[in-house]
Amino acid sequence: MKTGANADAAVDTQSGGDVVSATVLAFPEPPARRRKRRLIGWGLTAVVVLGAFFALLFFSPALALKTVTVQGNSLLPTEEAQRALQPLMGEPLTTISDADVAALLADRPEVAGVEVIAQPPSEIVVSITERVPVAVLQSGESFLLIDAEGRTIGTAVNRAQARLPLIDGGTEAVNSRVFSTVTSVLSVLPPKVLEQLDHASAGSVDSVELKLVNGQSVFWGSAESNVAKARVLEAMLGMPAKEPAVKVFDVSTPNAPVTR
Repeated sequence: MKTGANADAAVDTQSGGDVVSATVLAFPEPPARRRKRRLIGWGLTAVVVLGAFFALLFFSPALALKTVTVQGNSLLPTEEAQRALQPLMGEPLTTISDADVAALLADRPEVAGVEVIAQPPSEIVVSITERVPVAVLQSGESFLLIDAEGRTIGTAVNRAQARLPLIDGGTEAVNSRVFSTVTSVLSVLPPKVLEQLDHASAGSVDSVELKLVNGQSVFWGSAESNVAKARVLEAMLGMPAKEPAVKVFDVSTPNAPVTR
């Protein structure tokens, strides 16, 4: 058995037992591998530099919000919308999302949705989608604007300002099934038909009636086939006046409408 230094040496048996030292040969790294390693290093450096650049740009004071432009609103006053969005002032444009704006306008019943467009260096444009009023309810001296879901989304000083049909029954009618039936009918009417209505009522979910500003009536019936009934009513109202004048348009069966 070899021990000590002799264990680490090889013996040349053909030359009288001389000890020969082991030699390790170092081969140069292939050029292709060296280029690959260099490219990886450059790539990592570029990623770090670009990351730092975009992080600086993302939070740069040069992109701080200074101006809020509001569009698409008619029920919500622009000044009130801008005031509600004041907490965003000074924030980088790149950090302001639709959700941020929607959260600040969440207590505004007029607002159905928002879309935010950044206009560098310091402006955002907020496009508001508003809920659509289909009727009014009288509450004391005020007139409440109501959407198809029965939600109060605004007020009007008087009926003339609203130019929408009045639903009979006052505010107590809001939570009734009959009320939701009436609003579902009103929600499908074209604007030029809606503005001709004076008020809407229903004794039951199957007996919706509409009163026009000229005194004519519309018997609608139930809320079934609402879209078809709306098309028929629009066509009937566009027909030349008859003698004697029509008092009632019955569209309860839209494929067989009747006038009386």
